[in-house]
Amino acid sequence: MRMYKREVEEGGVAIDPLKAVHTVKGVTGHEMCHYFFDPDVRLDWETTVETMKVIEAISDDCLIFHQVHKRVWPATQRDALFWSHMRCIRDVKNEDAHDIWIVCNNSTDYVDVPFGKCVRVRLTISLVCQTFVDPPSDNGDIQRENLTCKITYCAVVNPGGWAPSSVLRAVYKREYPKFLKRFTQYVRDQTENKPILF
Repeated sequence: MRMYKREVEEGGVAIDPLKAVHTVKGVTGHEMCHYFFDPDVRLDWETTVETMKVIEAISDDCLIFHQVHKRVWPATQRDALFWSHMRCIRDVKNEDAHDIWIVCNNSTDYVDVPFGKCVRVRLTISLVCQTFVDPPSDNGDIQRENLTCKITYCAVVNPGGWAPSSVLRAVYKREYPKFLKRFTQYVRDQTENKPILF
């Protein structure tokens, strides 16, 4: 896994844009994005979330979520209100690759979800996944061992409130790779005995 970041502060708070590039064997881009987007499994892999609710289903591939994150003492508890959209894009430039799947999450304001006691996190996150298939040597059916998924994860998160930049940067450096490894392992475990979803 490779990680890239740029140090940016907004109002004295570190909101460093982050990009992580990772490759996972045995899964497709569609499977990765499906599990990232699907509200029914969000609490299975997202360990920082205390509660999650779909506020509105705009369409089958676009939902508005409200998430309350677990409190990390001594900081104030955070919540996030964002739309999430999943889409498939054809890759016409790379003949060796299958479709590209994308999930994009972006903060929004929604009148029916007041701030309450939490500090509202502002975020823009994208998960871009592309499937590559090594053709089976015996011209048989494609198996999971023939699949490679290239993942690009980008995030810009403003945690709201104030925290020392050095602390936030240490948390970002530790937690982003841990999250991505945990999530990709979750998807591998969920899909290993299931038919391939292209």
